[in-house]
Amino acid sequence: MKNIAVIGVGYVGLVTGTSFADMGNRVICVDVNEERIANLRQGIMPIYEPGLEEMVRRNVNAGRLLFTTSYADALNDPQAPADMVFVAVGTPEGVDGEADLRYVRSVAETVAEIVDHPVIVVNKSTVPVGTGDWVADIVSHKQPRPVPFSVVSNPEFLREGSAISDFMNPDRIILGSLDRSAAEAVAQLYIPLRAPIMVTDLRTAEMIKYASNAFLATKISFINEIANICEALGADVKEVAIGMGYDKRIGRAFLDAGLGYGGSCFPKDVSALTHMANVQGKHPQMLEAVMQINADQRRSVLLKARELCGDLSGKNVAILGLAFKPNTDDIRDSPGIDLARMFQEQGANVKAYDPVAMPNTARVLKDVKLCADSYEAVDGCDVVILATEWNEFKNIDLVRVKKLMKLPLFIDGRNLYDPATMYDLGFVYRGLGRGYGKPVTNGGAPQTWQSWGSWNSGVNREGK
Repeated sequence: MKNIAVIGVGYVGLVTGTSFADMGNRVICVDVNEERIANLRQGIMPIYEPGLEEMVRRNVNAGRLLFTTSYADALNDPQAPADMVFVAVGTPEGVDGEADLRYVRSVAETVAEIVDHPVIVVNKSTVPVGTGDWVADIVSHKQPRPVPFSVVSNPEFLREGSAISDFMNPDRIILGSLDRSAAEAVAQLYIPLRAPIMVTDLRTAEMIKYASNAFLATKISFINEIANICEALGADVKEVAIGMGYDKRIGRAFLDAGLGYGGSCFPKDVSALTHMANVQGKHPQMLEAVMQINADQRRSVLLKARELCGDLSGKNVAILGLAFKPNTDDIRDSPGIDLARMFQEQGANVKAYDPVAMPNTARVLKDVKLCADSYEAVDGCDVVILATEWNEFKNIDLVRVKKLMKLPLFIDGRNLYDPATMYDLGFVYRGLGRGYGKPVTNGGAPQTWQSWGSWNSGVNREGK
């Protein structure tokens, strides 16, 4: 058993600290946000993550997991001084795309001033290459008296919505340090997980994190560009991705065409890596293309809506899904949020619904009606946009949806539904890159809203 301090109880810190506690270690999580710490002591989670609340409660009750606002209590407990300090604070995107390290600096300075015994400082936050050396310099210069310490980089590879499983069943553990013994000490924490452990230097470990996320983002933008080509040439990108995925060199993961990547990691990490390259005089052409394709993919939905509706001013639009992905309430860089704003800028009236992200949405979206469920959101709408592929939406009553809508215009931003089924139900349906999934009329002309004029004039909303 080790005594561990985790600085920051955001997404990474809370999952990391709770998981280490569940593995039998004594963990104290520190955060300067007094309200967040008070809530955690009462079992109130600051984030939505499946299984996390139950795990927190179990380890708090067992006495292995504690929460405090005091660095001194976390680091210098006379009965259990911290062996390791995991830094898990935010590194938000700066003005020029760089990672903002103000919180990392603050933690390094505070640890240096307070810790009174040898300790290993572990960078869990995603930080630019070279940050480990920088943190070591800060700690050295800020110590009131010399206390031995080492710095280890231990990047996280957690996916929101499956973070606990990812922590407990990792593909690999990456550790970087100039002190091999310190890296090996941290490695001992992970031995029970039976995962490959790679020990390297600080800068290489930091780069592995950025390169990994940039590659995954690139796969997403690649398949979205292929989807746009498929749409023009009449191929179905879903089948294209399946066919590609059988090749072991390519793999099926992250080849789902849709609205692009979002959340707290990919956008800022690709941007930060691009910034690092530019600072060094390199020209990261691929990374810049990845970001541009991602932005264009969201705008393409607006163009599809204009194709179907014409002028969007005064039109009623429903957005289904506001979290950037299922099983999280994280709306950072969410396609659904961006689309709501885009349609508002066009003068549309926007309604929206998400199974868990409504409280977060209410803080950032104004003049958008947030609804109690999917059916309230689509009621009276001219067009529906599916933005997040929640399981709830997979089983939605599409017959009821069509009856509630003013016009049966449906844009599937995640290719969740079968085009033939949607057309059979009477929707004017648009996926992304579905090609021959579209029915054709008038000698081969693609179906458009104009070809449905007779429906609009002769059929009421109940389909009678």
